[in-house]
Amino acid sequence: MTSWRTALPWRTVVPPLVFGIGGLALWQVLTVVAGVPSFLLPAPTAIASEFTENFGRIADAATATGTNALIGLLVGAVLGIVAAMLAVRFHLVEGLLTPLSAAAAAVPIVALAPLLNSMYSTTTDAPRRMVVTIVVFFPMFVSTARGLRQVPQVHTDLMTSYAAGGWQITRTVRLPAALPYLFTGLRIAAPGAVIAAIIAEYFGGLQNGLGSRITSAAANTAYPRAWAYVAGAVLVGLLFLAAVLLLEQLTRRPRTTLWRSR
Repeated sequence: MTSWRTALPWRTVVPPLVFGIGGLALWQVLTVVAGVPSFLLPAPTAIASEFTENFGRIADAATATGTNALIGLLVGAVLGIVAAMLAVRFHLVEGLLTPLSAAAAAVPIVALAPLLNSMYSTTTDAPRRMVVTIVVFFPMFVSTARGLRQVPQVHTDLMTSYAAGGWQITRTVRLPAALPYLFTGLRIAAPGAVIAAIIAEYFGGLQNGLGSRITSAAANTAYPRAWAYVAGAVLVGLLFLAAVLLLEQLTRRPRTTLWRSR
C-alpha cells in the first residue's frame, strides 16, 4: 500500500517553491523601495524582461557552455572511474594517482584557465573542456575509489573461489556496489562542470558562452542583461544536476522492482 507521505509529493516541492517565490518578492520590494542601483542589484522584473528579450542569445550561449561542460564532464568522469579502478586494483597506481589527483584539485581554475588558453588557439574550445575535465576528475576518482573499497570481503572471497580474476571481480562485484558513491561524485561534479566552463570563458577564447556574455554585458553597464545570463547559467547547472538525478533513479529502478517482486 502506498504511504501517504509518498502520495503527497507536494510536501517536498511546495516548501522550496514558496521559499523561492517569497525570496523573489522580497528582492523586488527591496530593490524598488530602497532604490538600489541596477549596478548593485537589478530588480527581478528587469532581469526577467532582459531574459525574455534576449532568450535566443541566452539559449545559444547556454548551448555553447553546456556543450563544453558536458564533454568535460564525460571525459573527466570516465577518466576518474578508470583511474579509481586501477588504483584499487594496483597499489602502485594508487600511490601515484592519489597525490596527483589531490594536486589537480588544489589548482584554482583562475590560475589554470589562462595558462591553457595561452597554449591553444583562441578559436578552439579545447582549453575550457580541459579545465572542466580536471575539475571533474578529482571528485569522481575519490568517490569511485571509496565505493570500490566498500565491498565486503566475503563477496570477493566468494568470487575468488569461483576462479574469477581481479578485473572480473571489479567489473561484476566492486563496480555495481560502488554505484551510490559514483553518483555522489557525479552530483558534485555536474554543477562543478558548469561552473568551471563558465569561469574558463572569462580568460579569452571564443566569445560565445555564458561567461563571455556575462562579462561583456557587465562591461557595457547592461547589468540586468548580465544577470539574465547568470539566470541562464543557473538553469544549465540545474539541468545537469537533474540529468544526474534522473540517471541515478533509472539505475535504481530494476533493484526496486526486483525487491517488490520478492
